Amino acid sequence: MNVAIWLQRTAQLYPERPALYSGDRLTATYSALGEQTCRLAGGLTDKLRLQPGDRVAVYMPNAPEYLALLYAVWHAGGAAVPINYKLHPKEAAFIVENAGARAVFVASAAAALDLQAALDDHTDGPELIDLEGESFRELQAAQSLPEPATRARDDLAWLFYTSGTTGQPKGVMITHGNIHAMSFSYFVDVDEVRTDDVALYAAPMSHGAGLYNFMHVLRGAAHSVPESGGFDPAEILALGRSLKSVHMFAAPTMVRRLVDRAKAEGADGEGIRTIVYGGGPMYVADIEDAVAAMGPRFVQIYGQGECPMTITALPRNMVADRSHPRWRERLGSVGFAQSCVEVRILKEDGTPCAVGEDGEIAVHGAAVMAGYWQNGEATEKSLRDGWLWTGDVGRMDADGFVTLTDRSKDVIISGGTNIYPREVEEVLLQLEDIAEVSVIGSPDAEWGEVIVAFVVPRDGAQLSEAELDAHCLANMARFKRPKTYLFIDALPKNAYGKVLKTDLRQRLSDTRT
Repeated sequence: MNVAIWLQRTAQLYPERPALYSGDRLTATYSALGEQTCRLAGGLTDKLRLQPGDRVAVYMPNAPEYLALLYAVWHAGGAAVPINYKLHPKEAAFIVENAGARAVFVASAAAALDLQAALDDHTDGPELIDLEGESFRELQAAQSLPEPATRARDDLAWLFYTSGTTGQPKGVMITHGNIHAMSFSYFVDVDEVRTDDVALYAAPMSHGAGLYNFMHVLRGAAHSVPESGGFDPAEILALGRSLKSVHMFAAPTMVRRLVDRAKAEGADGEGIRTIVYGGGPMYVADIEDAVAAMGPRFVQIYGQGECPMTITALPRNMVADRSHPRWRERLGSVGFAQSCVEVRILKEDGTPCAVGEDGEIAVHGAAVMAGYWQNGEATEKSLRDGWLWTGDVGRMDADGFVTLTDRSKDVIISGGTNIYPREVEEVLLQLEDIAEVSVIGSPDAEWGEVIVAFVVPRDGAQLSEAELDAHCLANMARFKRPKTYLFIDALPKNAYGKVLKTDLRQRLSDTRT
C-alpha cells in the first residue's frame, strides 16, 4: 500500500484540521495540503513524465513545503531521496547521480546553481526545480492527480543515503512496508499521537525527524517547522508554550542544550509533550538532569537508517522511573526490542552471545531495509539470512534490555550525525603534500565527539591548518571537517600495516592531560 494514501484519507476525513505551521503561524489545513500534494503529483507525472519507481531528490533545509514535496513524490508513485541540506553540493551531486534521480527540489535559484555546477560533468542530468522559480509554479498549477499510484509493500519509498566505511555513501532502500512497520510500532512502543499534537521539525527532515511525519499524518496531527528552520533552544521552548502539545525528535546534544536553556529561563518545557531522543549516545547523567528539569517528557529509541527508528525503545515511564532496583542500569541502556523486530547479540560466527556478553547487535523483522541501492556486495555483507548486522557492539541482560558498549569501529557521532573517517581522509588525501592521514573522534562536552585529523606531510612539505580547512570546506560539508589538525611524522601501525587508532586516541589523550 502506498503511504501517500494516509495523507489522502486524513485530508478527506478532517479537511479543516491544521496541517502545517511556520513556527506557530498556520499555513495550511489538511484540505489545502492534500490539494497541493495532488497538484504537485499531477505536475510530476504530466510535465516531468515521472514513472512509478522513479527517484526524486529533495535537497533543501526544513520548510513547511517539505512534506508536500515528499507526499507528491509518493502520490505519483515515485521514491523520495531526501538529502541532508548540510552536505556540500559535490556530495549531494554524488547522491543525485547514484540514485539516478529524475528531478531535484531545491530551495532557491542559488542552490540550484550550486548543485548544477557540481553536476556539470554528468550527462542526462536531472531537472532542478527551485521553489522560487517558474518550474515549481507550473507544477503547483498542474491538474490534480486524484488517486495515489498503486504501490506494493516491497516497493521503494524512501532512499536514505548513509555514509559507509568505504568512504562512499550507500543508498538504504526503505520500502512502503518498512514505513508501515515503523509507523505502527511507534504507537505500540514509543508514544501515542493525539489529534491536537504538533510534530516540531527542529532536526533535519531528511533524516529521523522526517520519518516521524507518518504517525502524525495518520492521526491528523499538525506539523510545524520553526521560523529559524532549525534548532534554537529558546525558540523551541517558546513554541512549546504556544503550540501546547509538541512532539519532537532530538539528538542527545540537542536535548542537553534545550535543558540548559530551560534551566537558565526557569522553564520546565511547558507545552512540549514528548521528546524522542536517539542518534547518538546519551550519558546517564544528562538524561537524569533532563528528567529532573523538565519531567517525564523523554523517550529513547535506537535505530539505524537500515532499520529506521525501530530497533529498541525505552518508554517514558522507564526513562523517568527511579523506583526499580536497576533503574540506573536501564536508563543507561537503549531499551528493549520494538514490536516489529527481533534483536539478538551475536558472535562473529553468528551464534548467540550469553546474557551480558558483548557481541554485535543484529536485528530481523518487517522494518529492516530491502538492501543497499545497486550495491549487492554491501547488502550481502550486512544482511545475512534475513538478519541485519548493525556493526554496533552491545550486550543484552536477562530482561531483554540492550546496552551499547561500542559502535562501528570507525564512525564518529558529532551532534547526532554520523561521520565516517574514511570520507574525511579521502578528501584530505587529495592534497599532494599529505602522505598519510588518519581521522578519529575526540570526546566533546557539547557535540558528543569532534573530529581530529592526524596528518603526515610529505618530505619537505609545509602544511597549515588554514590550508587544510579551506580544502575541506571546498569539498565536503562543513560539519565533517576536522576541528583539530595534528601533524606527526608517521602513523602508528601494526605488523599488517593497519593504522592503530587506539594509539592515536591515547596520544590525543596524553596531549590534553
